[in-house]
Amino acid sequence: MTRLAVEKKVLSKNDEFAALVRDRFRERGTVAINILGSPGSGKTSLVERTAAWTRGRVPAAALSGDQATDNDARRIREAGLPALQITTGNECHLNAERILAVLDAPEVRNARLLLIENVGNLICPAAYDLGEDAKVAVLSVPEGDDKPEKYPALFQRAELLVINKIDMLALTDFSVDRAVAHARSVAPHLDAVALSTRTGEGLTLWFQWIENRLART
Repeated sequence: MTRLAVEKKVLSKNDEFAALVRDRFRERGTVAINILGSPGSGKTSLVERTAAWTRGRVPAAALSGDQATDNDARRIREAGLPALQITTGNECHLNAERILAVLDAPEVRNARLLLIENVGNLICPAAYDLGEDAKVAVLSVPEGDDKPEKYPALFQRAELLVINKIDMLALTDFSVDRAVAHARSVAPHLDAVALSTRTGEGLTLWFQWIENRLART
């Protein structure tokens, strides 16, 4: 019971910060997308690919969360998108207080689209509201198509499922249809797109989803 009480208190405090972040985003007209998935699922690659698409279309920036190093932020900047690294140390997730602390940084304050690449983890980050407009769950082919049922919380809270690395389908027994079915068994509302950040196949569907999300705000 003590553990549950502590967790509830932590999440309650996070929700207070998330409300402040959300208000700031609304004041600025920023659409924030929280991208979650396992290490190696392709979150950074997805942001890199999106960087090229945003050029000349929409002012965009990225925040990248990891326990150590600024490797991902450097990759995203090299792809042409302003990016800040948030290093979490021993914490396995980003929280709203960390997001609030960087909102006035020059790299992100004028962004119409803010891509938040969360720490690689299917469990902890899903519980934390960052004040975002939508959560996106990234599942890669090598991980297996049963993960949505094994780790349901992320998929239940997500608005979109991105199935990445479809260029590897022929090398595995992964089924896109099965993955979507497993996801919708725990989250019937979930939209889904299948793509490859390596080859570019299916990326148009991702970009269309972003355009629709921007149009709603």
